[in-house]
Amino acid sequence: MTEVRKLCRACGAGIAGARDRALFLLGFAGAMRRSELVGLDVAHVTWTEDGIKLLIERSKNDKQGVGAEIAIPRGHAEESCPVAALKDWLELAEVKAGPLFRKVNRRGAVESARLSPDAVRQILLKRAALAGVKGTLAEPVSPHGLRAGFVTTAYRNGVPDEEIMGHTRHRSLTTMRSYVRRSKLSRNSPAGKLGL
Repeated sequence: MTEVRKLCRACGAGIAGARDRALFLLGFAGAMRRSELVGLDVAHVTWTEDGIKLLIERSKNDKQGVGAEIAIPRGHAEESCPVAALKDWLELAEVKAGPLFRKVNRRGAVESARLSPDAVRQILLKRAALAGVKGTLAEPVSPHGLRAGFVTTAYRNGVPDEEIMGHTRHRSLTTMRSYVRRSKLSRNSPAGKLGL
């Protein structure tokens, strides 16, 4: 979560910054693949008293196109609330229908076409460089890192496997656990519980 906050601070003011902040926070809170993020339309968002519900019409593991709905609650802090970030982006961009995440051109105008999955990677790399967020060979800065970061944070906070899998839409426990960033869990090493 620390890296996500740094990315959000690097977004700064302006319409592109609002889009990027919403992209990162929704990607993290929803444990979403970049194709799922850019596939969202305004019609896929249901505003609730507690936050939002997102309809993911199709994803990598959903070959039949059944879809999945996930809930994203309001955050505790305004700066890291995915619901507030999405609301800010939609209001600033005046997006009322169609693709949720769109290109913002150099003049600051919001275009009608949706972002491509590769645009998410490019945006992330740009903001990571501004924020000083650096990856490693084992864990490079990538959109997949938002998904892996969600799993790691949930795992560290004691969220049961079944709840994590229900939210991330993983079918296999082994695959879901492979997302856990071991380096981020080192402070919870069993060796630290030996009383040495």
